[in-house]
Amino acid sequence: MSMTLDLFGDDDTAQSGREAIGPQSFVLRGFALPFVDALLQGVDAVTTQSPFRHMQTPGGYTMSVALTNCGQWGWTTDAHGYRYARIDPLSGQPWPDLPPAFLALARAAAADAGFPGFTPDACLVNRYEPGARLSLHQDKNERDYSAPIVSVSLGMPAVFLFGGNERSDKTLRVPLLHGDVVVWGGVDRLRYHGVMPMKDLPHPKLGSQRINFTLRKAG
Repeated sequence: MSMTLDLFGDDDTAQSGREAIGPQSFVLRGFALPFVDALLQGVDAVTTQSPFRHMQTPGGYTMSVALTNCGQWGWTTDAHGYRYARIDPLSGQPWPDLPPAFLALARAAAADAGFPGFTPDACLVNRYEPGARLSLHQDKNERDYSAPIVSVSLGMPAVFLFGGNERSDKTLRVPLLHGDVVVWGGVDRLRYHGVMPMKDLPHPKLGSQRINFTLRKAG
């Protein structure tokens, strides 16, 4: 099942509103647009301290998506497994603080989707370039599943895959544009999700990249 949206439009304000993709899952069209300048400044501050890197999975696969983290906890993967850690293994220092704009957006988007009082303590920042993809997976390294996931898209358009509670379940193909925010939680918290291989459709401001960050309650 697919949701239709013009991926090639260059008007970031053309789409707005809230679209349900599950009982407790929503796409908030253009929700992040008022925050964009502050969000990008936050990304620059985070990546200056903890640069993007391509991590390896326990199976030895190098992820096509470059990533970093901010907040009290950072998600990491290596030969020893997937986990959250307080220290950036690249720098040996704590992960950068969560930028205020990230926190403000996360709280506002979660409340709009029916999850008031959300206070994330972890943010995974991803950089997708043409060809990068993210295979279907569950976010299940967090200690408490009662909090939602808030996922923000900036830059190139992407097709978000949103499945069920089993890997074999059918997936929705949800186009995401610059400024869109996806929120899922409650009964949908452990649904499988991923991103299809990125097409090279440069964004007017960010070029041939998509910056995506997902805010969680990890600790």
